[in-house]
Amino acid sequence: MFKSARLKLTLWYLLIVALISFFFSALIYFGTVREIERGFRFGEARLKAKELNLSLPRHFSGRFEDLPPRLREGKPRFLLEEDLETVKKRLLFRLLALNGFILIFSAGLSWFLAGKALKPIEQALEEQKRFVADASHELRTPLTALKTSMEVALRDKKITAGKAKEIIKENLEEVESLISLSNKLLSLARYQENGKNLVFEKLEIKELVDEAVKKISSLAKEKKIEIKIDVGKQVFLGEKESLKEMLLAFLDNAVKYTSSGGQVLISSRVIKKWLEIEIKDTGRGIAKEDLPHIFERFYRADYSRTKEETGGFGLGLSLAKEIIESHKGTVRVESILGKGTTFTVRLPLKH
Repeated sequence: MFKSARLKLTLWYLLIVALISFFFSALIYFGTVREIERGFRFGEARLKAKELNLSLPRHFSGRFEDLPPRLREGKPRFLLEEDLETVKKRLLFRLLALNGFILIFSAGLSWFLAGKALKPIEQALEEQKRFVADASHELRTPLTALKTSMEVALRDKKITAGKAKEIIKENLEEVESLISLSNKLLSLARYQENGKNLVFEKLEIKELVDEAVKKISSLAKEKKIEIKIDVGKQVFLGEKESLKEMLLAFLDNAVKYTSSGGQVLISSRVIKKWLEIEIKDTGRGIAKEDLPHIFERFYRADYSRTKEETGGFGLGLSLAKEIIESHKGTVRVESILGKGTTFTVRLPLKH
């Protein structure tokens, strides 16, 4: 489909270039020929005036009507008519050759530019297809679990009230999982479409970190993970709710992949015009081959492919990256297997 579209776009580019090129070539040809003819007429008039021992008008335009009566006797001879025709043919040939070169060069350039123009669309379409496929896959798992659980319960004629409550509780957990997935998908779409329209305000990083840590503290306590905070009262411009969501995503990721008894450290500092936030854990780390993909939607490293072990859908880091980019910031990650991972977020103090 895109090859056909690229070819059509190339032909349209080429048609536009050809029309412009031929239009200006025609202007150049007729304008130049007119000047050449004027020059030839002027030359012939001078020869005739010399023969008759007359002088030409001071401002002779080259038109036959502007000549004195004696010089207008008879028709213009154009003694150099053959030379004039030769010059016109050479000019026409060179303009055609130049147009041919322009068209050949433009064909290659048009093909290249058509590819460049369509590449983002092709990538977006491929990303959309992959996104739909991944989302469908992730939705299928909890939906299948719900369907299977209810079918088994319905077939069990001797089901007790306690067992029914247990099944309902399990199903509610799956429903919560689906709600979490849909909320994150909506957030991703919102930041991708409207990220440039965020309303920034003065924020204190310590306040944001404290609120994010408060939300993740119950999970950290459950896993006996210590969260250390080394954050100052730096003030910067940002959108409050989205930045809290970003911090929570990194902290949630750190706590999930850190073993019991581990530690998570979040710190901040100002470097020139940037606020740098560092989230460091003592978890299992990320393999080198996985590092380039961790911000991709639905991506989870091999050791975390099952939700039963860590929970989540692989959307947290994607969402965090979208929020950082919407704030014109950057994020980098460093990790050593078995020792831990460090995420470093850089946000501009002002916009």
